[in-house]
Order: sequence, then C-alpha cells, then structure tokens
Amino acid sequence: QVQVVESGGGSVQAGGALKLSCVASGGISSSCGMSWYRQAPGRGRDEISTVSSLGTTWYRDSVKGRFAITQDKPKNTLYLQMNSLQTEDTAVYYCKICNTWGQGTQVTVSS
Repeated sequence: QVQVVESGGGSVQAGGALKLSCVASGGISSSCGMSWYRQAPGRGRDEISTVSSLGTTWYRDSVKGRFAITQDKPKNTLYLQMNSLQTEDTAVYYCKICNTWGQGTQVTVSS
C-alpha cells in the first residue's frame, strides 16, 4: 500500500522561498504521475503542478516561473521549489502520488 508524507512547509515573508518534499513508500509504479495541490482557507483544492512518468511538467499560471517541480525516482521523492512567494500562496500543500494523498503541509506567507 502506497503511503505519502510531505514536509518542508513553514512560515516565510513575501519574496522568500521554501522547498517542499514528498516521500512515497510501498510499491510505487514507475508509471505513476506525481502532483502538487494546494488548498487555501475557504477554498477548494487546486492542482498547481504535475510531472508525468516521462518527466513532462505542467504548472498552473499563478505559480509558473516561480515554482519548480522535480523528482528523484530512486528515492521515490517529489519536490516543489517555491520562490518569490506571495501572500496568496498561503495554503496547505498536498502531494498526490499514484492517486494517494499525503497529509498536507502548511505554508504561510506574510507581508
């Protein structure tokens, strides 16, 4: 059974950076897609970035050019480098690997 655990959230000032990590365990298929989502207070959960099994990436417009998704396949780890953070980036960030969700990690950006 796949398990997914995120880490790396925290509080930063606007303009700062954070790097989120997501480690998967328990039988990861090499064909699994990997995604990052976020859910701001009072809003739904939005997909913000994906990387396919072939390495193709996608970004929501609101994070394009500021966030970068990468993966370390031997370590079954997904990353999200977040630069130039804005207050609007405040949310709980989730990763999804092989359709399994992590518990989320809080990111708070203050002005």
